[in-house]
Amino acid sequence: MTNATHPRDVLFAGEKPFPVLPAVDHYAGSEKLMRKALALQQELGPIFDLTCDCEDGARAGAEAEHAEMAASVVLDPENRFGRVGARIHDITHPHWERDLEILVGRAGARLAFLTLPKVRSAADAQTQIGVLRALEADHGLARPIPVHVLIETHGALREAWEIAATDGVESLDFGLMDFVSGHHGAIPGSAMKSPGQFTHPLVVRAKVEIAAAALANGVVPSHNVTTELKDLDYIRADAERARREFGYLRMWSIHPNQIRPIVEAMRPDFSEVEEAGEILAAAQDAAWGPIQHQGKLHDRASYRYYWELLQRAQATGMTLPEEARRRFFA
Repeated sequence: MTNATHPRDVLFAGEKPFPVLPAVDHYAGSEKLMRKALALQQELGPIFDLTCDCEDGARAGAEAEHAEMAASVVLDPENRFGRVGARIHDITHPHWERDLEILVGRAGARLAFLTLPKVRSAADAQTQIGVLRALEADHGLARPIPVHVLIETHGALREAWEIAATDGVESLDFGLMDFVSGHHGAIPGSAMKSPGQFTHPLVVRAKVEIAAAALANGVVPSHNVTTELKDLDYIRADAERARREFGYLRMWSIHPNQIRPIVEAMRPDFSEVEEAGEILAAAQDAAWGPIQHQGKLHDRASYRYYWELLQRAQATGMTLPEEARRRFFA
């Protein structure tokens, strides 16, 4: 190699690199299910995130105890990869600030992210993020905790671009069920599952707008859950449509059965991964100047594409070509 400069140091100089997140965001609401997911994460590796759900998981009146339990899961030695986050209550709920106080105070240094549900506007998201940042400062945290924002209301969809541009936001997540319910019967219940969720014009509009806003602002678009729990082909097909037709790079899971087929559907094509490794190795040898590969010209614009593709391949647990693994991930 004539130049061993790493792609992360040369291809995104002066700008924020695009986040590379695991392809699955797995939700668990009880301690039993959280710990079961942690054990599975150790088995499969960090190919999925675990979100400890303090919104739907907590019993009324037991919100503080639930948040304390979630913090203990984040801090557990079984969290070997540091890929455990939490969803707090929405801004209209009286406990949302206490959720943040407990989670940040007890486990802030280990939280992979925090998810904000049912925001009604960019102002809602910014208010909650402001409280989060103040708590981080109070507790002396050096790293701002990334924020994921659920787009599931009319107001949030209307201001999706402003939300995606908000400092600290890492992911825009589509909340299909609440979005459909918010239309007061104008969208049929069949649009909460396939094929309707991919064909109803109002749902398609929302999915496209969220993905476009996220990707334009350097934020990961995260697709809603599939309600199918057992049919792996059905689950995989939903994830493939989300990825290939709508540009989503990540998808929610609500049952362990869903994790593997979603990851498989989100993986890049292996032949393209091989090509990416070859192109980036040649580019590194050429000090990141233009090269020819199989009769085609490549420069830093295409190098960025192939570097992000390699990172996605690694994040989904693919076996990388040995040369690419040695040069860029060793």
